[in-house]
Amino acid sequence: MLEYIGPALGLLFNLENFLWMNLGVFIGSVFAAIPGLTVILCVILFLPFTYKMTAIPGMMFLLGIYCAGGYGGSVSAILINTPGTPHAAATMLDGHPLSQKGRTKAALKIALYASTFGGIFSALMLLFLGPQVAEVAASLGTAEYFMVCLFGLTIIAGVSGKSMIKGIIAACLGLLISCIGSDPMTSYDRFTFGVSRLYLGLDLAICLIGLFALVEVLAKAEKKPDALHLDTSKIKDDGVITKEEYRRMIRPAIVSSIIGVVVGIIPGTGASEASWFSYDRAKAMSKHKEEFGHGSVEGIAAAESANNAVTGATLIPLLTMGIPGDGTVAIMLSALMINGLNPGLSLFTTQGDIMYAIMIGLVFVNLFMFLQGRFLTNLFAKVVSIPQEILTPIIVIFCFAGAYSVNKNYFDVGVALIFGIVAWLLRKLDMPPVPILLGMVLGEMTETNFRRALLLSNGSPKIFVSSIYCLIFIALIVLAVGTIIRSKLKEGKSAH
Repeated sequence: MLEYIGPALGLLFNLENFLWMNLGVFIGSVFAAIPGLTVILCVILFLPFTYKMTAIPGMMFLLGIYCAGGYGGSVSAILINTPGTPHAAATMLDGHPLSQKGRTKAALKIALYASTFGGIFSALMLLFLGPQVAEVAASLGTAEYFMVCLFGLTIIAGVSGKSMIKGIIAACLGLLISCIGSDPMTSYDRFTFGVSRLYLGLDLAICLIGLFALVEVLAKAEKKPDALHLDTSKIKDDGVITKEEYRRMIRPAIVSSIIGVVVGIIPGTGASEASWFSYDRAKAMSKHKEEFGHGSVEGIAAAESANNAVTGATLIPLLTMGIPGDGTVAIMLSALMINGLNPGLSLFTTQGDIMYAIMIGLVFVNLFMFLQGRFLTNLFAKVVSIPQEILTPIIVIFCFAGAYSVNKNYFDVGVALIFGIVAWLLRKLDMPPVPILLGMVLGEMTETNFRRALLLSNGSPKIFVSSIYCLIFIALIVLAVGTIIRSKLKEGKSAH
């Protein structure tokens, strides 16, 4: 590790990296502050910009968007009781009531401090745990990798959406889409229907523009635009946080950061699960349970530190095994691979200086998020009230420009449009899009390792129970499925 620190700092400390880092933080904060514009949408729209960059500035830009998105969602949650991103919903429970008490600036400061703490904690965990996990991952064979992929797909299918069955169908649809193109082992074409452009498969970035960005435009077109008139004068309070409140924030922030890291490492989970679980834990541990839901500083600190602690942790399985911790970092995988950075132990040995530059850079991303949050909060607050009729055409332009710019052809624009229409139809059927994304990302890896394992064992399925790692992942899959079914049954009973 130490031999890479010096070269990594040399690669990181240049003006270009810090400019892209700050631009990413600013864009992420603005996007996340606007209700309905998610972080994953923002990353998809700006991903094509990174294709012309080298690895470090490209990743710094995307990580800036990703981390700032964790904090930006709290701005609208606190100000107008509407979470800018889904994972800010837990923040809203206490952030808005505290704002109504005339302490808007204090609520925003608590959210910012907790987000920064969780983000830096997560970045340090990535820095120290990432190389260790990569060493373990290097000892895994094809059968073990297949079980890891299967575990990731199981979790994803279960936690996305209200119906586990629909989640599994969506994940299978993603796997099917990943099969379009040439067979990874024989190079025969499949599902191309005579279209030569499909032989190399579908570009992930183009599919995602339709799957997550264009579908939002179609969904907004069906609704009457909401005009949000925000009175920014209410954030003119002194923003004072007492010593007692700071003391009460420490414990939930630490516990929630640990929860966020653990949740982030598990493939398929994400910031929403971490923030709700942490909020529940903070309430259970608090001596002031009666304040929760009425402006509790502990509630805000728990939710915000947890959803930002997920950011670095989701990169651990991504960088070490190529399995994304959540949907947003799945998109970053293409930004890595276009620069020849293939996840695994080799990434930390042959490209160690670049990896450590990215991991150390994540600490600075969170520091810049803190500085921008301190000095630009009023600007982020005003962004909340931008009319949808202005935003929607801008998003459409970005979508088509981004789809065209990847390979500079109109065929890709048509693919993005088709995926947008398909995603709109799937939304009508309540099919979650995230399992489709992860199915597409993990498809080739799952298939290749499954087929290689069977070739090595002459077709015997016993290879999937031949090692301790395989048995561990089988146990985890069974435990995950059992837990998901139990939670779904419990939700069904509470609904009745």
